[in-house]
Amino acid sequence: MGDSLERGAVIRGSTQLIAHIGYPTHAFKASMIYNPYFEQAGVDAVVVPMGCQTKDYPTFLKSVFTLTNIRGALITMPHKVTTLGLLDEMTPAVRISGSCNAVRRGAGGRLQGDMFDGEGFVRGLRRKCCKLDGARVLVVGAGGVGSAIAASLAAAGIGAITLYDAQPAAADALAARLRDHYPKLAVSTGSKDPAGNDIVVNATPLGMNDGDPLPMDVARIAPETFVGEVVMKQEMTAFLKAAQARGCRFQVGTDMLFEQIPAYLEYFGLPSTTPEVLRSVAKLSY
Repeated sequence: MGDSLERGAVIRGSTQLIAHIGYPTHAFKASMIYNPYFEQAGVDAVVVPMGCQTKDYPTFLKSVFTLTNIRGALITMPHKVTTLGLLDEMTPAVRISGSCNAVRRGAGGRLQGDMFDGEGFVRGLRRKCCKLDGARVLVVGAGGVGSAIAASLAAAGIGAITLYDAQPAAADALAARLRDHYPKLAVSTGSKDPAGNDIVVNATPLGMNDGDPLPMDVARIAPETFVGEVVMKQEMTAFLKAAQARGCRFQVGTDMLFEQIPAYLEYFGLPSTTPEVLRSVAKLSY
């Protein structure tokens, strides 16, 4: 039986399904956030983890959206990139990030895709009154999450962005995609010096393990700079502790997760909520 059933929630014939598709599923957390919220708010919907291996995924995604009671799908590893080739419509965030983590069925059964990692990150910044319009930003890490954050920051009206990745080709490719979609945005690559930036972001896995080097030279971060983190393993990573010691305002990694869930709910046409409510009802275990 699923996690929601163990808490007493009832799955009815009227219940709308949200598929959480990836592999393996043992580390999935979404059902432990969404389902307690649905139960508390009286929303007749449920998130169901669905383990699907790579070879089966294209057929499965198409098949799951033939169900009449499917409301949408949360897409996670290893399928975020593969999904692009299965969509009929996609947002600029998907095109720029090269990955997709939300799918819904549109008119005529067309599969529509979006990416909410960056949206969650930006919503968190706005909630903390971080000025985005015209801001100068450094994003270290040009993988899936860094690309999604860069795309959403560009959409939010920042003025300039510097991209850095240990693999320069990844940063250059992301820069090219940003220029295509946002020709007025000043985009540069090759430096991870945080000096002179209004916002700096660690979008790398550095901080997941004890002893990881810091993603950038924290001594070069001005106290008025806003610092963002994506690592969720611990709330205060070494990077955030160092930024806090310099007097910087900051955003922890899990804020990106809890801030993007209301965006997902809106995308799927379900009653939305706040990150505070989601945190209060979540049944997370690690």
